[in-house]
Amino acid sequence: MSGPPVEIVRSTRRKRTIQASFVDGRIRVLVPAGLKPEEERQHVEGMVARLTRKREAHSIDLTARAARLAEKYELPTPGRIEWSDRQLERWGSCTFSDRSVRISSRLVTMPAWVLDYVIIHELAHLAVPGHSAAFHDLVGRYELGERAEGYLIAKSEPVPG
Repeated sequence: MSGPPVEIVRSTRRKRTIQASFVDGRIRVLVPAGLKPEEERQHVEGMVARLTRKREAHSIDLTARAARLAEKYELPTPGRIEWSDRQLERWGSCTFSDRSVRISSRLVTMPAWVLDYVIIHELAHLAVPGHSAAFHDLVGRYELGERAEGYLIAKSEPVPG
């Protein structure tokens, strides 16, 4: 694992929950003492990745980025746009009725042009629900769209939906 050092604290009092936080420049992960080594490793890696993504997400102003992209590509601006740690099968999603957009925090570590593609994809859904020809015409305005979609496919993850 790259990044800050990781300290694992095993507790006999902790039965099921795992917790991670930044403490004095390192990531401290609290785990139940009875976990098997492989299970512990997987949980620690997951928690470290999630905490790192969350920290990095704070450096990206999604609202300003979405507004800039909406203006440049003549798309609607969202009523609200936010990071989501719960987007595990999609890169992004939107709710047409209140114009809210959720972007998977997994995108924080990907190139900016990939994040922009997912935002544009979701903004286009605010204008055209579904994946019709009209929708694809809107998304197609983004010159790096095909490249970004290929990048996401290569990551073996689903494309935005």
